Amino acid sequence: MSIDFALPSVNEAHRPPEARDSVKLMVSDRRTGAITHHTFTDLPELLDPGDLVVVNNSRTLPAAVKLDRLWVHFSTELPWGEWLVELRCPGGTTYKGGAPGEWLPLPGGATLRLVERFTPRLWKARLDTDVIGYLQRHGTPIRYSYVDRDWPIDDYQTVFGRIPGSAEMPSAGRPFTTRLVTDLVARGITIAPVTLHTGVASPEKDEPPYAERFDVPAATRRLVAMTRENGGRVIAVGTTVVRALETAHDEGWTSRIVSPEHPPEVVDGLLTGLHEPRSTHLMMLSAIGGADLVMKSYEAALDNGYLWHEFGDVHLILGTHRIDT
Repeated sequence: MSIDFALPSVNEAHRPPEARDSVKLMVSDRRTGAITHHTFTDLPELLDPGDLVVVNNSRTLPAAVKLDRLWVHFSTELPWGEWLVELRCPGGTTYKGGAPGEWLPLPGGATLRLVERFTPRLWKARLDTDVIGYLQRHGTPIRYSYVDRDWPIDDYQTVFGRIPGSAEMPSAGRPFTTRLVTDLVARGITIAPVTLHTGVASPEKDEPPYAERFDVPAATRRLVAMTRENGGRVIAVGTTVVRALETAHDEGWTSRIVSPEHPPEVVDGLLTGLHEPRSTHLMMLSAIGGADLVMKSYEAALDNGYLWHEFGDVHLILGTHRIDT
């Protein structure tokens, strides 16, 4: 089922919060049906000793290159040196022009060649220099119209970010601070990484996610198995982590879409941001928390002034734990 609602501008986060861990945290528990409201610093007390929190250690790139009448968003690195890119009108919609073989001159003397369309909004393209190094010199963070100005790349990083590659921030991890991580560990909660480089999200509705590169380290796989064997919960920080953990490989590309028809087999809970109306991510939330609870949670979020998008508030969804079934 599709979850649709109106998202007023007042519920959009237009800038980073002054303190990362000051954002609101809504908790939805499928076992009890309860919806409760907290601040993010309450997270350690809301989890149990023996739980495993899995985070994405991908680091965000300054993936937007701005031309006079066009923005190039670098999305996903492909094998053999090509990248998926999105061409957008400044602050607006997907650019409908472009042709295979066309060359685009970029700042700093670089040239981007469009190879072929990959989806209606994404191109396979090739830059004539190293992409990540080029973006570090000439790129800016991708932002959309609800963010009021450009912010430094550090505002788009998480404390877990180690491996450059994400076009957009794995934003569910943004509220974490080193102190909060210490509090989690002191409570007996383990933290483990995966890597999934996020591509450029579609501001348009109803577009399914495309394949993204990921890596689940052997140590993380062992911790997931041990947690499940010992009755703990596996809590994914972000939809990217769910996709990685629910793919039956240790690394490669994932096209996994978690939905009520294809529920998670590994993840017991999800810490995530608030997603736009009819987003395909809402299917994942419904698979973990149940569609009715997710709908009630979003109504509660709107009523209580929660903020959406990458600088906004967060939502912890706890599914029906295996021990209780």
